[in-house]
Amino acid sequence: MPLFGKKAPVEIEKRPDGLDRLPPGQYLTKKWPVLSYERTPKGIPPDWKLKITGKVEHPFSLTWEEFLALPRTILTSDFHCVTTWSRYDNTWEGVHIREILQRAKPLPEANFVMVHSWTGYTTNVPLKDLDDDDVLIALKHDGQDLEPDHGGPVRLIIPKLYAYKSAKWFDGLEFMERDRPGFWEQRGYHNRANPWEEERYW
Repeated sequence: MPLFGKKAPVEIEKRPDGLDRLPPGQYLTKKWPVLSYERTPKGIPPDWKLKITGKVEHPFSLTWEEFLALPRTILTSDFHCVTTWSRYDNTWEGVHIREILQRAKPLPEANFVMVHSWTGYTTNVPLKDLDDDDVLIALKHDGQDLEPDHGGPVRLIIPKLYAYKSAKWFDGLEFMERDRPGFWEQRGYHNRANPWEEERYW
């Protein structure tokens, strides 16, 4: 029998961990807005290298060609921007973060990581948030090469945190014993950036 004057209850999607799929304060969009403080680079630097430094057993660097030769993986995840929009079911193709971690072998005192971009952008994350099943260095989005405005040709993707932790124009990881703030974190953005806790700003 129809319920006149009443709306049927809406079933809220849940994540495997029981949290709501859409974090509090977020709205869904099928678009992918472009938000950057920096001007979009015209292209990757000709001398680009992925630089792995700091508290690791094996610091190393890779040229662009060497990086592209690493094994690829495809993952699908949601994407949450601190400016309150979320986009579901993004398909990313790239190099899984553990391909890098296995080569670098972080030392026991490596608790945090500073993520670097060739533009000078930085953002800090705990190593435990970086070393996860859904983190990768992305080269493609939804089957297409990653566009420059969205961080292409290479960006980090950490789906569990607000997107300012997923650095565009990525070129390095610096492993650290002690935490220190990155670009936006120095300017009032939350150090942790957990969307389900609405950790947007200090």
